[in-house]
Amino acid sequence: MKAFRFLHAADLHLDSPFAGMASLPLGIRTILRQSTFIALANLVSLAIRSEVDFVLISGDVYDLTDRSLRAQIRFQKALQTLTASGIAVYIVHGNHDPEDGRAAKLHWPERVHFFSAAEVECMPIIVQDKGIVAQVYGMSYATSAITENLALRLAEKLEDQKKLQSHVFWENGQAGSTESGNRTVSAEEIYRIGLLHANVDGDQAHANYAPCSKRDLLQSGMDYWALGHVHTRAVLHTEPAIVYPGNIQGRSVRETGAKGCYAVEVTEYGETKLIFHPLDAVRWQQRTVSIQGIQSEQELKELLERELELTREAAEDRAAVVRITLTGRSIMHSVLQKGTYLAELLAELREEEAKRVGTAASWDASLEAGGHSAWDTVTGQSLLLEAEQADFVWIESVQVQSGSEVDQTALLEQKSFLGDLMRISESLLADEEAFRLFCAETLDPMFAQGKAVKYLSTLSIEDRQEWLKAAQELAIDFLAADAGWDE
Repeated sequence: MKAFRFLHAADLHLDSPFAGMASLPLGIRTILRQSTFIALANLVSLAIRSEVDFVLISGDVYDLTDRSLRAQIRFQKALQTLTASGIAVYIVHGNHDPEDGRAAKLHWPERVHFFSAAEVECMPIIVQDKGIVAQVYGMSYATSAITENLALRLAEKLEDQKKLQSHVFWENGQAGSTESGNRTVSAEEIYRIGLLHANVDGDQAHANYAPCSKRDLLQSGMDYWALGHVHTRAVLHTEPAIVYPGNIQGRSVRETGAKGCYAVEVTEYGETKLIFHPLDAVRWQQRTVSIQGIQSEQELKELLERELELTREAAEDRAAVVRITLTGRSIMHSVLQKGTYLAELLAELREEEAKRVGTAASWDASLEAGGHSAWDTVTGQSLLLEAEQADFVWIESVQVQSGSEVDQTALLEQKSFLGDLMRISESLLADEEAFRLFCAETLDPMFAQGKAVKYLSTLSIEDRQEWLKAAQELAIDFLAADAGWDE
């Protein structure tokens, strides 16, 4: 087998609108809106710099079924840059960019292949001076909701191809070999890749489209499963490799940490080596900070300022958006709960961070108007350099989950209404089955009608437990000062 290398990316979600960010300062909002395009530019740059033989994209290139023209043109330019460097690109459509979505009539480079939604296709990967090094099997989504197990379709196509190749080999009088370029290739030497947008083993965080099991993938005969759809990076298996690279750019506080793609190297012995490369322009984070022992507004301000610097370091020279959750017990809890102190402090911290956008302020207006492109140079370097100077940390929100400075152990032992309430809630938090029954008896009837039904159905057991903990703190705030209504 001849060695080769490729990039595996998925879920580009180009031109994601970043809903809920309309109130941000223009420069920061612009960098967020451009972040998916900057991540794409980073992907192109990485592919060229690494001299890969081809790139795989496992669906959801665009964010919306009715994809924006801007996103399509930017993607077209990215592919033109890749193919001009001799890099082929293979793509499947996912649930966000199905084949029946609105698409502009654009000309795509010759070495770019979009897999059909009508049937499974098998594309040979031909590398100069190496011949056929691999085959990619793929199938796109025809519509936005595919419930068929497409992995089985790909496996069936692979089996058919093996039989066909075996038949051809025997007819040529060369059992198990065929000509490829200037060399003879054994059927066993062909590395087989499944390119698919799918949900493996029913990941609850994502819609169950093209559902399949890990067992289906392991039994398929593929050497590498290039998956998309799940935005959390995961290597589900190594031999054969079953890989979710995650999305290339986080889009909300639910998509935290480094986002990017995998560089995959296949050795002459058929070994698969994976290296993750971050591509994101803006990194989302969630951080928990204890206010235990904090005695004044000054100490709280300094605590949050230190946390912003730690967030900046963790972002590794890129912009960041962070949600901070305050925990612990302190006399400052009442200050946070009452008045406008927290809102005013948050506004001041945000204003200081907005100043760090720097030169981005000079180009954000033209970007918003669509007059400036991330592709001023082949790899989008002009925009990247501007973004790198904007190492701001924007505070998405501050969640208060702290508590009053009380002895909770003493409250649990107290013979009072509050003590009873605390003991009941703690027992529910310790017994998940009892808590589920409690929720069914108390919450569900309250949400029996209207939009609340849909909202309640989305709440996880962890969400409901957080509600109960918040209720505990409210009870302590209201009742602890009165010694808990002694019996």
